[in-house]
Amino acid sequence: MRRSLEQQPDEPLVRIVDLGLSHHHQQILEKVNLTIEAGSLLGLVGPSGAGKTTLLRTITGTLRPDTGSVEMRAGLSIGYVPQLETVNWNFPTTVSECVLMARTSRRFAWPTSSERALLSGILARLGLDGLANRHIRELSGGQQQRVFIARALLRSPDLLLLDEPTSGVDVAMRHELLHLLEELRASGMSIVLTTHDLNGVATHLPAVACINRSIIAQGPTEEVLTPETLELTYGASMQILEHAGLRLIVESPRHTHPPFGNDANPLLGQKR
Repeated sequence: MRRSLEQQPDEPLVRIVDLGLSHHHQQILEKVNLTIEAGSLLGLVGPSGAGKTTLLRTITGTLRPDTGSVEMRAGLSIGYVPQLETVNWNFPTTVSECVLMARTSRRFAWPTSSERALLSGILARLGLDGLANRHIRELSGGQQQRVFIARALLRSPDLLLLDEPTSGVDVAMRHELLHLLEELRASGMSIVLTTHDLNGVATHLPAVACINRSIIAQGPTEEVLTPETLELTYGASMQILEHAGLRLIVESPRHTHPPFGNDANPLLGQKR
């Protein structure tokens, strides 16, 4: 069920209450409770199969929950960036054409001058201004990721949802992307992203939520990413090391029970 929240400064953008969703008689999400505040940059972490993508798609309205509710601030605009591996890169389209597919005005067959001006500004902001006429399959992984961020930004969303945005990109691109997301948040946009990469991404975010079918914990990163919470989330013992002011999450040889998502390595950000 989807409901509208009153548009007041102290109300969150999204409040998810006791949400449950199943697929083919398999429970994907169960009693999920999550709050997305205005101005947040929130990482959603958990093993493969924990329900991260399903939760994002439920927030967008693509999926409907079986139980519980998704309460959203009235008039909230949402942008969604899918995982790159789900995109058909052989589809015959250029960078500019791909981004303009997201335009909200469809009264005219061709984009208006204001839409083209907006497109140019977004491409320049993301370092894609020289690639407008390039086919999307000819781009690097980092450039492809930025194209779909540009596509989401064309609608000037209040809330930007990104599914594994750093998957398959190098370290330099990962830091560049995190810097971009912080800039977007500073400009007033709220952001939620999923990631497997605890050390490369999650520890650099101001807030995280750990999920494994339900929300294990949510809050400031240094308070949530503890050995106890990580073990509940991944089913594997982990340790937190401090070095030169940085927090590093490492696996511990001790395991108390089999991991819930034993096909994922949260430290490497990729499947085993």
